[in-house]
Amino acid sequence: MIIDERTYTCHPGKVKAFLEVYERLAKPIQWAILGDPIGFFVTETGTLNQVVHLWKYDSMADREQRRAKLAQAAGWGDYLDAATPNLIRMENRILVPTAFSPMK
Repeated sequence: MIIDERTYTCHPGKVKAFLEVYERLAKPIQWAILGDPIGFFVTETGTLNQVVHLWKYDSMADREQRRAKLAQAAGWGDYLDAATPNLIRMENRILVPTAFSPMK
């Protein structure tokens, strides 16, 4: 199992706009292909104006297959076009559980 941690840093004051675009255009497509995320968050302390979401995959191959399907999905390009102007930076980390992690 792997966890895909995705962090989106928005322009100041644009988190609400980013989330609105995401919920309206991306959520129906992404959740149908990737499944429900582990969590979807906004930052309250530390680096502000960030949206963080976590996705669980069986393996890197599983992730690659589902992400490729997502990239080809009808409407995904429309979401990217609408969301990108709200963003400063996008980051992605792959997390692998330790042997004693409760989530494996």
